Formats: sequence, structure tokens, C-alpha cells
Amino acid sequence: MKTAILGAGISGLALARFLIEGGLAKGDVSLFEAAPAIGGLCASKTVDGFTYDVTGGHILYSKDLAAMNWIKACAGGERAFVKRNRNTKIRFADRWVHYPFENGLGDLPQQANFDCLKGYVTAWHRRQVDGSAAPAAFDAWVRWRFGEGIARHFMDPYNEKVWKRPLAQLSSDWVAGRVPDAPVDDVLRSSIGIRTEGYTHQASFFYPSHGGFQAITDGIGASVLERVRLSTPVRDLVRGASGWRVNGEEFDRVVSTLALTDLPGIVKHMPRAPAEAMAALEYNSITCLLVALDRAEHPDLSWIYLPHAEQGPTNRVTYMSNYAPGLAPVGKSSLLCEVTHPGGQPYPGAELEREVIEGLEAAGVLQAREVLFTDRTSTRHAYVVFDHGYGARRRTALEWLETVEITPLGRFGRFEYDNSDQCVIKARELAGRLLAQARAG
Repeated sequence: MKTAILGAGISGLALARFLIEGGLAKGDVSLFEAAPAIGGLCASKTVDGFTYDVTGGHILYSKDLAAMNWIKACAGGERAFVKRNRNTKIRFADRWVHYPFENGLGDLPQQANFDCLKGYVTAWHRRQVDGSAAPAAFDAWVRWRFGEGIARHFMDPYNEKVWKRPLAQLSSDWVAGRVPDAPVDDVLRSSIGIRTEGYTHQASFFYPSHGGFQAITDGIGASVLERVRLSTPVRDLVRGASGWRVNGEEFDRVVSTLALTDLPGIVKHMPRAPAEAMAALEYNSITCLLVALDRAEHPDLSWIYLPHAEQGPTNRVTYMSNYAPGLAPVGKSSLLCEVTHPGGQPYPGAELEREVIEGLEAAGVLQAREVLFTDRTSTRHAYVVFDHGYGARRRTALEWLETVEITPLGRFGRFEYDNSDQCVIKARELAGRLLAQARAG
């Protein structure tokens, strides 16, 4: 069963490895990758001894221990990873606020604390009384769930900075069932200074000792690298008599991790309805800045959130050199700053670095004189945007792909908000189905 896998990011590489480990002949698997290296959204970059992840700060954590152990084994085993305790904060003016925000109300100025507590309790009480369902619009969901104070002081400004759209245009689908509901007792305790914890399932995480997060995709890809065609973009997919032709070459089966938004320009003779649905899917791009610093160490932080406009365009800062000792030269340290922008729009101009540094200095994160240099990488597809048309468009796209036997996989292959471990889990599940089909056929 000759199989073409389009894209050599974590999903494509994991699928190839699972297929071959499951018994498919190595010569029957080919991966097409437009970039000159594997890795996709998990890629890392090293500049003058400083390493950073080019699409934002990644961590390795999974509820699926088998998947996490498989990832570790592929990338060198337990000894190839550093275990870190998660310590995340929100920078609120000159204060560090515990994360998640509703568990850190006691860290706020008194008036903001009161606003947030009053709003949270009012929203909680209203839900108990009227039993209302979660609103469909994200901005309304925030107020239904957290109340007016948390919305105004944190959720609105932070999410407007990330999504670059009016929040009423977003659906609540991406948070419903994904964001844990803090018990009201915990919020009351946090407001009066009794520390409470949220997201305890992610209290610790793993990160590669060397090479950045790309060490994981390098490890997964090591045994299948000879099957990867680098610098080979997929230019056309044409339906054949019993399969598909990829760039003119016949394959029995095609698995695509390419972004759905790009498929109408690649798949020849795609009908109008799925083509329009795919092209209309919304997404955000990201520009990541490495900030190399002439200081020996950071505070003991994993990453922080910067919700307010006066803190500059950065929405999240990863304390990159805290993740592993080799990510910065001895005596130096580094930050990774994330700036999002709507997909399809031009990337930020040369003023971005200045705006980021000025914002970080205003937030008290660094002093400009500490900055040795910056390096930037922009990535076109970074975040799925869940607008109100998302569900119908995605459904139309996936249903059509099923009818023509192109199997989608990965964050943008299926337009799902999947983390790296979920990509591996879904690749493992797909490999199981494809191997079963191959044995049955």
C-alpha cells in the first residue's frame, strides 16, 4: 500500500513511524516536505548559542502516558529530558498575579480584586438560579463564566491581543469543556489571600535537554528521514484510477497534514463548495522573537501573560533559558516573545522589535540595556480561529475529503486546536486504522 504523507511536522513524522513500526514496508511510505528541514510547528532555531522554538513556547505534557513515553523514547529517553515545575504568572501593572487569573485575585490591587470577585460571584449565582447554557459568542461566554470584572481586567484585553478580532466574532466552542471551572470557594479564598491552585494536572512538564523542542521531531523522524523528500512542496494532487497522483507520482493512499486553507490551490478539480469552505477558514499567524539577554539568570518563571496594551504587542513571554541549561550560553539568558497577527495579512514590520522591547521594559520584565540582540521567525499558520462559521466550514471540508479518500491529520490538516501530544495520539490512532485496512485488503 503505497502511502504519501504530505508534511513532515510532528503529525506526519509520527504517522510514518507508527506505520513502519506496525509492519508497513519502509519503501511504501513517502513524506513530502516543502521546508528544507523536518519539524513543522515544532521547529527550533539556534542563533549565536541561543536556541528558541519558532512558533511559541512548547512543553511536553500528556495525560496519555503511553504517548508521552513513546515521544521520550524516540527522542533519547528519560535522560534526554529536563523535568520542570510549571510557574506561570500574569503581569498586571507592577504586580505578579497567580495563574489562572481567578486563582490569583488576592494579588491584584484592592479595587480590581473587588471588581473581579463581585463579578465572579454574581455570574456564578446567576448560573445556579437560571441554569443558563453557555452562550455561543466568546465575549458573552466570558461574562457568563467569569463575570464582568475578570472580563474587563484580564480576559477581554488579553484575548483581543491574541486573536486580533472583536471577541463577539469568536465562538465559545474552543473553550467550552476545555477551561476548567474554578470552584467558587477557591476564588473566594484566593481573593482574601489564601493561595489556591488551578490547572494542577499541568503542575510539571518535560522539555528536551538539548536542541529545543525540535529535538522531539528530530528523534521521531530519525528512523524515517530517508523517506522524507525535503524542499519538495506539493504542487498538485490529481485523482487517479485507483488513488492519487502527488506531483505526478502515483500513490494508493494520501494523508495530508497540509493546512485546509491551502488545499483548494493544490487539489485539482475540487468542487466549489468544499473549496470555498476551506478557503474561508480563519487562522492566526505568529511572529516569535528571541530576546538574548546579557544577564545570568531569570526569576523562577516558566512563562507569563501580558494582557495590556501598554505592555507592548507581546501576549506571552516564555522564559526560554529556564527550560534547559543549554538553551543560552553560560552567563546569559533568553526570552521568547509571541506576537500574533491575522492570517493572510502582512507580517509585522521592522518596528516590531522596538515595540516589543519597549513594552517589556514598561512591564518590568527587562531593561533595554540588557538586550544583546533579537531574532525573529514568522509562521503563517499558528492558531485555529473559532469564528461562528468555523464548525460548518470545517464539516464541509472534512466530509468532502472523506468522499475522495484524502485523509486529513494534524492541527491544520484537520483545523483542530491540538497540542503536540494530541498530534501523536491521533497519528497513532490513524496508523492503527490504516494498518488494519492494509491487512484486510
